[in-house]
Amino acid sequence: MTTTDVSDALEHLKLAADVAGVRPPEFVLPEGREVVLRGMRFHYLDWGTTGKLPIVFLHGGALNAHTWDLVCLALRRDYHCLALDQRGHGNSEWSPEMDYRFEAYVGDLEAFVDHLALDRFALVGMSLGAVVTASYASRHSGRLAAAIIIDAGPEPMISGAKRIRDFVAETMEFGSMDEFVDRALAFNPRRDPRLLRRSLLYNLRRAPDGRWVRKNDTRHMVDGSIERLIADASSHWADVSSIACPTLVVRGAESDVLSADGATKLVESLPAGCGVTIPGAGHTVQGDNPRDLIAALREFLQGDRRIGGDPFGRPPGGDK
Repeated sequence: MTTTDVSDALEHLKLAADVAGVRPPEFVLPEGREVVLRGMRFHYLDWGTTGKLPIVFLHGGALNAHTWDLVCLALRRDYHCLALDQRGHGNSEWSPEMDYRFEAYVGDLEAFVDHLALDRFALVGMSLGAVVTASYASRHSGRLAAAIIIDAGPEPMISGAKRIRDFVAETMEFGSMDEFVDRALAFNPRRDPRLLRRSLLYNLRRAPDGRWVRKNDTRHMVDGSIERLIADASSHWADVSSIACPTLVVRGAESDVLSADGATKLVESLPAGCGVTIPGAGHTVQGDNPRDLIAALREFLQGDRRIGGDPFGRPPGGDK
């Protein structure tokens, strides 16, 4: 990054923190790193701090590692935060075979943590990343200090998932950044337009003809369907009852993807599960209300892992 790029990124981070009401002890930028895993090039952000418990963060579909910037910035004094650009996203390589099955994402994560020799770490995943987190945890919970599943579960609300899929499919390219910002704000009016304009630079690139296009690989979405995606994900939720590590299920209070009932059922299926609802947040919890998400993660990771109760708003005595 040039001196100007660094200055712009820091100013954006400071504004984002101010808007969100997050008060980090200092403002620093992560180290961007690259690694080749299973024959593909991956990019990730290393926030430090070496020697602390590592936390690996996995973004949702059509997002990138920078979606976790405020969360990692706030936690970096106490944890070694690592945010991965998953295959076909951010600055990581697109799959040459267009292999975007969940099994491929899980394999990438296994290779990533093995490469970094992470013997014990926490794993945080949102949406797409949450499915990967659940699948990895069901296979390797002995390596995990904790798992955090954000706004995803075995019974997603199809209408909300389809709305996201349609938005991504309809915003593959635009003639101007203003057009993209307008569409993104219409999709999620919770966002501050000043922040959105700058953060989109992490998710878009300028094509040779001057148009703005997504960095994430959308080729497989042309004939894709939500039903097929959910069917692929279903097998990765099948073994959550084997996740032995403490597990937190996070739901955005205004989510149209994970219902309160679905979140509660997921918690009840986890041997060491608990849950929290983040107010003022939809599906993209870390972007809509990072302050309260950070507080919930701190409380959970520091040991307040209360099991039971119903944090998702179902009426007392409701059907389980």
